[in-house]
Amino acid sequence: MTDKYESPLSTRYASEYMLKLFSSDTRYQTWRKLWISLASAEMELGLPITEEQVEELKAHLTDIDYEVVKKREKEVRHDVMAHVYAYGQVAPKAAGIIHLGATSCYVTDNADLVIYRDGLKYLRGELCKVISLLCDFALEYKALPTLGFTHYQPAQLVTVGKRATLWIQDLFSDLKEIDFAIENIKFLGCRGTTGTEASFMELFNGDTEKIDAMNQKIAGDFGFTECFDVCGQTYPRKVDSRILNALSSVAQSAYRMANDIRLLQHDKQIEEPFEKDQIGSSAMAYKRNPMRSERICSLARYLMADAMNAPMTASVQWFERTLDDSANRRISLPEGFLAADAILRLLQNVSNGLHVNEKVIEKNVMEYLPFIATENIMMEAVKRGANRQNAHEIIRRCSMEATAKMKNGEDWNLLADLAKEEELRMSHEDLKGIMDPKQYTGRCALQVEAFVEKVRAGLDLPADRQIAEITL
Repeated sequence: MTDKYESPLSTRYASEYMLKLFSSDTRYQTWRKLWISLASAEMELGLPITEEQVEELKAHLTDIDYEVVKKREKEVRHDVMAHVYAYGQVAPKAAGIIHLGATSCYVTDNADLVIYRDGLKYLRGELCKVISLLCDFALEYKALPTLGFTHYQPAQLVTVGKRATLWIQDLFSDLKEIDFAIENIKFLGCRGTTGTEASFMELFNGDTEKIDAMNQKIAGDFGFTECFDVCGQTYPRKVDSRILNALSSVAQSAYRMANDIRLLQHDKQIEEPFEKDQIGSSAMAYKRNPMRSERICSLARYLMADAMNAPMTASVQWFERTLDDSANRRISLPEGFLAADAILRLLQNVSNGLHVNEKVIEKNVMEYLPFIATENIMMEAVKRGANRQNAHEIIRRCSMEATAKMKNGEDWNLLADLAKEEELRMSHEDLKGIMDPKQYTGRCALQVEAFVEKVRAGLDLPADRQIAEITL
């Protein structure tokens, strides 16, 4: 415990990987890697930098003295220059060439792009795990009839597996958005204070090919194939908007799925995992609350709101650079990634342990099936010689009477009532023969099979298939 505020995303929800990725060590070591890459490229392209200086920089990649940085930043009020100073203290032979020709955004923005790309790739793998688990669930219950709902009112039958494909389809769409975001992250490179590369025109005596080669080499060192064609001092903040939009999209799908589960758990049809010794309520010992799904919804709301930061920031960037983005981005981007990570961890846990109460579902189906089957009953009656309009009126009247009894808490039996109607020409046994729920699920099972096959072909599951463990 601590006497200072800590983000619950860090202490309770996010993975060790994401916490490490967005840590100070990762960020500032990436800055040092960028300085090493810049010095190395400049040396290879003929600037007066020695191999000894580059090797000295490499030897001190990780030994960042944060006390020196803190003290220096307090003096100069500039975080990047404080780190340049601290780096020079441990690498004195290279101190004079660190950050040569660069501006602060060379390290800050390029490091962010590296971290965001790696974060998206990690989240992609976690999302693939969720989709894979749901595909298994959908196939297992592809043919189990369940009452469908429109407007949260009883509608025609679907299957448990078919309903799960609606969740999968949303999440698979999110996967495509994440892929698009990853594919369209380019490197900033070292472009100078206003993106003109003027400092390098001076350093390389106007040799533009060397400037391009330098940027291509640095980009390649960090796994990028392209730099932005043009830029100001920073990379385009539209990139942040695209990234947080993709994460918000995951949150939207997660909320929809978790909310469905919360409703189904209320109806005792499907339940999220519940541990043997888990306590549902401090007062009501019998309670079994859908707390994981509720947490998903809670975090999803936060992430959807957080995503609004990026478009607001992108829209107010002045000319080549302003600094009103910095403080916002330091919070909204890392917290957005951590929230998405937490949501996907919870989704994995829930998807891996969904419990289907088949008897409850069957009872619910059979209660409403006589109403759902009325169209088939009418068609069968017409086949047997009944007048279609008369049959419709009889079924409507009997259905309304049964509904009224149901709402009044009285016993009702629609089939028995319809069997008494001679014009329908159907006995009670005839009517019961139409009461097979599987006759009313259409192509659900086939749709599930075809859809899951298509989705699985588009998944690229990470080597680590382990499902995330969560803290309750």
